Amino acid sequence: MSTHAQGNPPWIAALLAPRWLPLVARVALVSAYVIGGVAKLANFHAAVLEQEHFGLHPGWLWAALAIGVELGGSACVIFSRFVWLGAGALGALTAVAMFVANDFWNLTGDAHFFALNAFFEHLGLIAALVMATCLAGVKHSSGHAGGQ
Repeated sequence: MSTHAQGNPPWIAALLAPRWLPLVARVALVSAYVIGGVAKLANFHAAVLEQEHFGLHPGWLWAALAIGVELGGSACVIFSRFVWLGAGALGALTAVAMFVANDFWNLTGDAHFFALNAFFEHLGLIAALVMATCLAGVKHSSGHAGGQ
């Protein structure tokens, strides 16, 4: 399915045509998870304290799970293998973070504003992960690698 066939103007189709663009987009999509996973791995003690700060106990277990999901799920999305699993795990992790760390309904003033924005930014990220999974499924069903 070409980008022009989807109704995009020719100049947009030309911008979307490079074969490397989907890989760059997948890397960008999961970049925060890769950085977060590497940072948690590099300073596991701080990662444990972060989990405990948000009431997730035992902190070491939640930190280890977060690292595994952030790095493993990102690898699935980047390499376009088992995208449904990687993006699903990242989406679930993001949903937990949304409700645990961005509880805008319990806040007032500036804190409410910042948490509300972060909550909906996370929701948009989950939607992008869903879209990446949909696109991987389309590629797989049309005979290209990537959906598994």
